[in-house]
Amino acid sequence: MSADVSTEVTALGTVDGGIAVLENLLATRWSCRAFEAREVPRPVIERMLTLAQRSASWCNTQPWQVIVTSGAGTERFRDGLAEYARHHSAAFEFDAPAEYRGVYHDRRRASGWQLYQAVGVERGDRAASARQSFENFRLFGAPHVAIITTDAEQGVYGAVDSGLYVGTLLLAARSLGIATIPQAALASQSPFIREHFGIPDDRKILLGISFGYADLDHPANSYRTERASLDEVAAWHDH
Repeated sequence: MSADVSTEVTALGTVDGGIAVLENLLATRWSCRAFEAREVPRPVIERMLTLAQRSASWCNTQPWQVIVTSGAGTERFRDGLAEYARHHSAAFEFDAPAEYRGVYHDRRRASGWQLYQAVGVERGDRAASARQSFENFRLFGAPHVAIITTDAEQGVYGAVDSGLYVGTLLLAARSLGIATIPQAALASQSPFIREHFGIPDDRKILLGISFGYADLDHPANSYRTERASLDEVAAWHDH
């Protein structure tokens, strides 16, 4: 065993111990859609962000930046965003999916129906489903939101790197007992977000992450989505 590997094993206790921690974080993370009102202490948020900084990126460029709201800052943003979204169509800064087909359509549909069934939205009730969807713009009641931007000049690969940062941030939050939901829906209102926070033109808005402490009694948090099997996503070429 090399010295570097030995050091890593010592830091984790055992390799199996490290795997167990990661498996637990991945298995227990979910997209929270109802939050308690209490705020996350600033030192805990700072620790979450510091952990997320360890995310990988191309040539270590770290193209992400994050805007974090708390207290009155969250309420001003929530109120303004909801009012803006009522009167404006989607305006993403990255191309949204043109269409969901095949298995991607099926997975999206299954996930949506899990949510609707949990909160009592009947099939065909478009008004009720629209009200539930609009909760995105109320941040699902979360006391904080993080707006993730990426360097505009780095294009799609900067966005990919920033997506890796988002994944790391979600796991860091889970490790600290913080519930999260990554929301592309917030980026659909990018003109408002850009003006509200004074985001310069050299940044592009990727998404938002509402976070706080989960309201575990709320029915929106009562279900979990599944993942595809390895056979559905991995192709092996051994010869």
